Amino acid sequence: MQDPASPSTPHKALRTTQALLEADLITPEQVPALEAVADRYATAIPPAFQRLITRPDDPIGRQVIPDARELQTMPHENEDPIGDEALSPVPGIVHRYEDRALLKPLLICPLYCRFCFRREHVGPDGGLLGEEALEAAFHWIETHPQIREIILTGGDPLMLSPRRMKHIIQRLSAIAHIEIIRIHSRVPVAAPERLTTDLLDALETDRALWMVAHINHARELTEEARLAVRQMLCRGIPVLSQSVLLRGVNDTTESLEALLRALIAARIKPYYLHHLDSAPGTAHFHVPVEEGRALLESLRGRVSGLIWPTYVVDIPGGKGKVPLGPDYLIHSSSDSASPPSQARGTDGQHYPFT
Repeated sequence: MQDPASPSTPHKALRTTQALLEADLITPEQVPALEAVADRYATAIPPAFQRLITRPDDPIGRQVIPDARELQTMPHENEDPIGDEALSPVPGIVHRYEDRALLKPLLICPLYCRFCFRREHVGPDGGLLGEEALEAAFHWIETHPQIREIILTGGDPLMLSPRRMKHIIQRLSAIAHIEIIRIHSRVPVAAPERLTTDLLDALETDRALWMVAHINHARELTEEARLAVRQMLCRGIPVLSQSVLLRGVNDTTESLEALLRALIAARIKPYYLHHLDSAPGTAHFHVPVEEGRALLESLRGRVSGLIWPTYVVDIPGGKGKVPLGPDYLIHSSSDSASPPSQARGTDGQHYPFT
């Protein structure tokens, strides 16, 4: 395993079971089972993450090192847990909410998270949305004037070349009813070296452009990642975060607090804390909803509201996100329709209010 302090640092992503074995991230006994996992799901652990792994089951290793349990599908799991396919009117577009849509220009990522809800589709063979399909997606957006916001996702949009990214940003910016362009990406922490001047130049637009970085643990915010974020901020691009609540990664009060504090210290506004989507083979990452709510409640009054994320679950079947925050309102009777007359304070006591 790579010693993070070693002067011999990795220079390429680990993509095969043999490469994982040579990096001491798996044992010879695990190879047969993990070859079976590799037949179904892609692997990529970029240098930025390799340097952070102190042991295979640490909070970084758990997110990216394949696990034989990925081939165990639970009854509640399915290949399209949030209904992307059912809500795709044309290739590359997902339309779940009236005023916004996803545009997926590629299905390639800098790393492949072992809990990803699109893990059945992403991988090095995902490729780009072809020119004809991309133009059809733009045409669909143009003919739906209720769409005000486009969310670039995938895959990871920041894996696009600067030329391709510039074309997409300019094309979207030319559509009169598009007001907001949002980019969801793991690149700022997984491959910060990709945020070159050329790629940042390609993001230039007169529309409101927001970056939402996927970050799950405080250690992901390395000096290189923070520099990449500062470069975006200097370009006038606000940076938010989304995280997934994961067993063994950020499922304690201490680890979640450290993540939130590291985010705001890097001038990233915590946005969403996602309840795990029920993709096949991800049950070992699952944190029950009530445990997640209790975690958030344990942080109330302990951290600033500025760094408080919205804890959400994506309802299966494409029904959208709903918040799952702690309930502090207390009803005066067993009738839940009656107006609440008390609230629970951060000390756990109940207090009247009018």
